[in-house]
Amino acid sequence: MTPVEPPPEALPPLIRSLCDPNRYPHPVDRVKIIETHVSYVLLAGDFAYKIKKAVSLGFLDFSRLHRRHFFCEEELRLNARFAPQIYLDVVPICGTPDSPRWGGGAPIEYAVRMRRFSQGSVALALAANREIGGEEGEALASMMAAMHAAAPAAGKAAPFGLPDVVGEQARGNLDALQRLLDGGTAMALLGELSAWTEVMLKRFAPQFVERHAKGAVRECHGDLHLGNICWLDGGPVAFDCLEFDPSLRWIDVMSEVAFLLMDLLDHGLNAAAWRCLDHYLEITGDYDGLPVLRFYLVYRALVRAKVAAIRASQEGGGSDEHRAVLSYLRLAGDLIRDQHRALFLMHGLSGSGKSTVSQQLVDTLGFLRLRSDVERKRMHGLAPGARGDDATRAKMYSATVNESVYGRLCERGVALAVAGWPVVVDAAFLKRDERDRFRAAATRHGLKFRIVSCTAPMDVLRDRVERRALQGRDPSDATVEVLERQRGVVEPLAVEEITCSVAADSARPESYLGPLRTLLGDSPFRG
Repeated sequence: MTPVEPPPEALPPLIRSLCDPNRYPHPVDRVKIIETHVSYVLLAGDFAYKIKKAVSLGFLDFSRLHRRHFFCEEELRLNARFAPQIYLDVVPICGTPDSPRWGGGAPIEYAVRMRRFSQGSVALALAANREIGGEEGEALASMMAAMHAAAPAAGKAAPFGLPDVVGEQARGNLDALQRLLDGGTAMALLGELSAWTEVMLKRFAPQFVERHAKGAVRECHGDLHLGNICWLDGGPVAFDCLEFDPSLRWIDVMSEVAFLLMDLLDHGLNAAAWRCLDHYLEITGDYDGLPVLRFYLVYRALVRAKVAAIRASQEGGGSDEHRAVLSYLRLAGDLIRDQHRALFLMHGLSGSGKSTVSQQLVDTLGFLRLRSDVERKRMHGLAPGARGDDATRAKMYSATVNESVYGRLCERGVALAVAGWPVVVDAAFLKRDERDRFRAAATRHGLKFRIVSCTAPMDVLRDRVERRALQGRDPSDATVEVLERQRGVVEPLAVEEITCSVAADSARPESYLGPLRTLLGDSPFRG
């Protein structure tokens, strides 16, 4: 629930006493209190102290002191994985509620002590100010990928992420909404979403089992939305992970990705959302998770709808909460209908602007991007920005490997497009047989198909390739020598290819975005 600052008279004696700046062992001018449904956070000087309420809510039980102590320690342990610079220790509060002190006797309460940060640095505040764009989306993806790579995978005997658990959570959420809603448009939407969820639970049951077996179910953050991420030292840091229910924390990594993407989309930050997804997939290579991603996007939107419905049903709930319920249900409805079966190819010499244009397709039209440079390196165990030694590079660019790379790109690109995710394949596609393979596959599967062709004068191409090689940040290994060889082997588009191509000037995005947007069709998330 949204944190609020309660009036002093509504506070219990201990919290009211801790509003006194003189009760702290460090300089404090003023104590600010933030209240949620399960805790109080005391902002005091350079530190924040989080005290759990003595409540039992069914899904959590903090009713007894030893349980609050245990979950304080869990909160510290789990959050130290992601934000060790924020989470410091668990401190005992002794004395009496009217005269508390930090340590020095039998504890009457415990607090998680954290280093305080500006509330203006929280991603939710940045989103409200439209300060989260493509670069921030990439940073969020890098943060998530690192978190998931370090997180332990669920053991074979653990039920987390398997069909029964996923189904129980999804149906429990829908049942709660059924009880909380009172008819009208919201109930009609809920009926559609409930039916869709049942179909998807059956369809994806084998994928849930397979992803569990492959280690995709991990001990994640569990509550990764914009309100639980802050920007520190130039990068995003996740905090306040879910400590009280392992089944909500041990989840498919795509469920976690979905929560953050859904929140970005809900805030209208589409470019940041798609850039985040594109970069996460580029780092992790977890394209196999995309079939279940849409299911988890809808599930996360429905979780938010349930929380809003609970607020609306409580004393003080008003029109804002009711609007939020309907907004999340509509978002979930848009997500199940937002399917675009399209396969686009980039085409052009090195330095012609293919990566710039394909990035625009990601940011503006919500495409998934498959990059030959990245997948080629992934096949050889290299990170996207790695170069490898001379022997490795010679092997990577052999005719045999080139065939394998294009084969993988075609198979994966078609599978994703058939599943309703528009795909752009960022490769040179200099040979007609390479392009024909993709065009034939798109025709067989009824996919919208376009060749997005980039050109530039030769002196511009040389300059771009030289600058890119000097910067050393791009996955491409192309040099001016490679560019010269490409000129000798490039096969221009045939007449029948030109009819399904779009000329793209990377310096003028609307020259190609307009026609491609029209081809893709209407969407609340794509341009």
